[in-house]
Amino acid sequence: MRPLRMMNQTIEIPSLDALPAVAGQVRAAVQGHPIICFEGEMGAGKTTFIKALCRSLGVQEEVSSPTFSLINEYRTAQNEPIYHFDFYRLNTPQEAEDIGALEYFDSGYLCLIEWPSRIEALLPPDRLLITLSVTGPSARELRIKN
Repeated sequence: MRPLRMMNQTIEIPSLDALPAVAGQVRAAVQGHPIICFEGEMGAGKTTFIKALCRSLGVQEEVSSPTFSLINEYRTAQNEPIYHFDFYRLNTPQEAEDIGALEYFDSGYLCLIEWPSRIEALLPPDRLLITLSVTGPSARELRIKN
């Protein structure tokens, strides 16, 4: 197991137009971290940011919220899988276990997790947390921490 890098970074997102550039910054910052958790209030832009991040990784297919399916799979430009989870609708961590979440987390492939607090007990300690906060009509603050 590799040692944890301490990371605390804040990035201002002034508008949706800035998302591609910010996604590129975040892509570089999260390199080597397969588990990335996204927190923020409803409407903070978690899925919107994940779409931009996936585009920066070369995903060609449509990126959408897995609110009802719980997990979506995309492919990077290198044909590696990205797993996108939305655990908002779960009531217990057991429900995530039932869909095989632990196998995805152990795969070594990138797992992007919305509403990780719903399954906190299942998450590995080596993960990044990205918190999105609303700071204006289309402005956000993005904080990265491990």
